[in-house]
Amino acid sequence: MAAAEQKKSYEIVKNFRGVNTKANRTAIGDDEFFWLENAMPVGYANLKITPTFDAVGSITFSNTVVNFFSANIGLDDYLIAFQSNGSCEYVNLTTSVKATLASANTFSTSGMNVSQWKNERLLIIDPTKGYFTWDGTNLISVGSVGSIGLVSGGSGYTSAPSVVISTPNQTNGIQATAIATVAANAVSFVSLLEAGSGYTSSPTITFNGGGGSGANAVASIITFAQGTVSVLVTNSGVGFTSNPNVAISGGGGTNAAGQAIVSGNIVTQVVMTNNGTGYTNSSNITVSITGGGGSNATAKAIINTETNSGIQSFSGRVWISSGRTVYYSAAGSYSDFVTVSAGTVVLTDATLHGNIIQLLSANNFLYIFGDDSINVFSDVRVTTLGTTLFTNTNVSASVGTKLAYAIFPYFRSVLFMNDYGVYALVGSTTSKISDSLDGVFPNIDFAAGNVNGGQVLLNNILCAAFNFKYTGGLGTSSSSRYIQAIFFEKKWFFTSAGNNLQFVVSVPVGGKITLYGTDGTSCIKMYANTTASVSSYVQTSLNPMKDPIRTKQALKVGIEATLINSSSISVSVDSETGSSPVVDLGQTANWINNFSSIIPWINNSSTVINWTTGSTGYTLYKTDAKQYGKYLGMTVTSTNAGVVYNGFEYEHELRVRF
Repeated sequence: MAAAEQKKSYEIVKNFRGVNTKANRTAIGDDEFFWLENAMPVGYANLKITPTFDAVGSITFSNTVVNFFSANIGLDDYLIAFQSNGSCEYVNLTTSVKATLASANTFSTSGMNVSQWKNERLLIIDPTKGYFTWDGTNLISVGSVGSIGLVSGGSGYTSAPSVVISTPNQTNGIQATAIATVAANAVSFVSLLEAGSGYTSSPTITFNGGGGSGANAVASIITFAQGTVSVLVTNSGVGFTSNPNVAISGGGGTNAAGQAIVSGNIVTQVVMTNNGTGYTNSSNITVSITGGGGSNATAKAIINTETNSGIQSFSGRVWISSGRTVYYSAAGSYSDFVTVSAGTVVLTDATLHGNIIQLLSANNFLYIFGDDSINVFSDVRVTTLGTTLFTNTNVSASVGTKLAYAIFPYFRSVLFMNDYGVYALVGSTTSKISDSLDGVFPNIDFAAGNVNGGQVLLNNILCAAFNFKYTGGLGTSSSSRYIQAIFFEKKWFFTSAGNNLQFVVSVPVGGKITLYGTDGTSCIKMYANTTASVSSYVQTSLNPMKDPIRTKQALKVGIEATLINSSSISVSVDSETGSSPVVDLGQTANWINNFSSIIPWINNSSTVINWTTGSTGYTLYKTDAKQYGKYLGMTVTSTNAGVVYNGFEYEHELRVRF
């Protein structure tokens, strides 16, 4: 007598959460995935293949891209590509035209940062070469006028003379302006009104009118360039009847020069008429002050060795970080760093280890990121005396990031990535949101230096994307490659295309937040091509089928899918001990798509509706399965863009316990 047929059991998974690499594949939830690449778990029974990337016209950058940003000037959006030879090119996304922003050797070859002033101009901070702006046509080195020192007040003035500061060295710079105060028939003080821009050397100052003569002043400029020199008077000396000579020597650089200013027979300051270049050695640089009829005046040279790290516009002014110092411009100005409402703040707290990594303006705060700390500046205000006040609050004393380009706003939070996770900063609370990616982080090549990210709209859902080099070998390729980890609604998945997308940046083109990227040469619009082939990789959990004790014999597996166009899908059936050979569920007898014998239905308009009988619409792919284990799962791959997975089905028989 024949044995009774073993009872068959079934499992259907339709509730799609995201990736979970924190635990073993046998230990994650039945509705989680061990790997999702180019497949977005939009919602229940809706796992949608993401569009692939598309080239922006035939644009190719002239040299290797080393930093990549976006900007908005007027009505146009731009991609800004700083390149390995110190040049910079831009792409106007309105016209898809590429052009040169700066020629070779203008900028450093890494570490650039940008912000913008209104939608009027791009603000650029170079780590060593200083501060620049670009208005869509003209690149200007923001050499703005710094201190003005009155060398001689002259005599015979019956009214305040006018002050003329020479035009900038760069044609399209802004000419600085100032006014003079007259006391006792002499010029007593010169006040800066407009700091100007485009000065590459100290301007000359001329006094006109006022009935007198002999007034003379000198001005310094501010560039934020590394290797320059300033001078601090350490002893004012005595008995000076005229301006003494200043000599600067040593330090490894050249051309630094200053003018000593005397008031009340003492040296009150040294105004740098040339900040010099290339100074690096503070141990052997000396300043001597001689002549002028006085004695004992001393001063020390201060070399700017700090690296500029961040720039942001916030609360109507520009903020620049350099070392542990944050400089802020005067209210309403992007170039004035010397008048009364401008200033500096040095972060002296022990919570900042090392130097400032990055600045970010968002949510009415200016965030100051260190390697393992975060401060926020807020409540910026100007007193009746014209000085600027603001609060400085430490909101994280243990978590920060050294990844300067992996920080960006997302809704009312700020997301950032570091070597051990992705965090959300909401108000003053920092929370890790990447627990499910813990298995990925040991396989990120942080030494590659290109970890970056931004926001993007995918399937009308605002997502956060982090781009990095992955070395773990899972997914569509076992080679080291750049992938994107995408976050939304507490879920993660991955995307990839080209495997070498080193930089990504968000651009709100036409009000739709879009990601653009580059592999170092090409200009790429991400998730833009809905019809081209895209390699997708879906690896489910290894499911105990509600009975982790019993061994299962897999009999069949099925994949429910909605097709936009003809599609081929491949599947392997997996267990904790291995995987079956891959089965191609293409346009063959392996799948069911023949509804000709099914009764049509009638809708509310009394129209007869037939089921799809072609190669699109709802499809149930199925195949016999040969796999044995306590846990069962699938690895599903496809190169077709027109697939939405609606469910994963298993038929199995229970076998022996333990």
